[in-house]
Amino acid sequence: MSGLQSFGINTAGRDFAVGDIHGHFTRLQRALDAAGFNPEIDRLFSVGDLVDRGPESAEVDTWLAKPWFHAVRGNHEQMVVDAYRADPEGRMRDMHLINGGAWLYGRSFVERGCYAELLADLPLVIEVETPEGFVGIVHADAPFPDWITLRDRLDSAGWQQVEAVCQWSRQRITSENREGIKSVRAVVVGHTPVRRPAILGNVYHIDTGGWMDGHFTLLNLHTLETIPPTDQKLSWDWEDGRG
Repeated sequence: MSGLQSFGINTAGRDFAVGDIHGHFTRLQRALDAAGFNPEIDRLFSVGDLVDRGPESAEVDTWLAKPWFHAVRGNHEQMVVDAYRADPEGRMRDMHLINGGAWLYGRSFVERGCYAELLADLPLVIEVETPEGFVGIVHADAPFPDWITLRDRLDSAGWQQVEAVCQWSRQRITSENREGIKSVRAVVVGHTPVRRPAILGNVYHIDTGGWMDGHFTLLNLHTLETIPPTDQKLSWDWEDGRG
């Protein structure tokens, strides 16, 4: 499985990050259209959880084939991989079904394998260079107070503990930890739904429930401004903590 993928600066267009998609690619396209996204020069980076729960999860292969679309591997991608590769007794499959994975199991074993291998190739961490320094992207949280430590630990022993925090942790947002991450301009995450983007230190939580009854937030990685603009009147707490 991939650890880190790095992208150079985009000098021609804009770079955006988007929160969890969960099989709602048509809604995502509408958000991109509203923002004037230009696939010829702009790029879109996803915090993961591309699949499950929504009606268009099977279209993930089409989206990952787009040259301007890039994603990290969220916990829902990991469930697809684990259920296919390492779960002969079906326990991970049951967990996946409970969490919206039914779209996968009506397909042939070969098709399930193709999806699993496609999602396994996604990196755990993405770095994007911007004019003001690089921005990090993980699904749920960065496990260390310094980004360089995360880089160093991606290929070391204890990889599974690092992976678990990157894909599953909610500790930063539930404790409202505002200390931030050193050695990186900003870190962008999803996983925990919020009614408006939550900025804790330099960690941006942007899963604003586009796959639920909220909307997709696009974060401009060059300016760190959001589309739509953040409504300060709304709480960033969400009653449903699924992710």
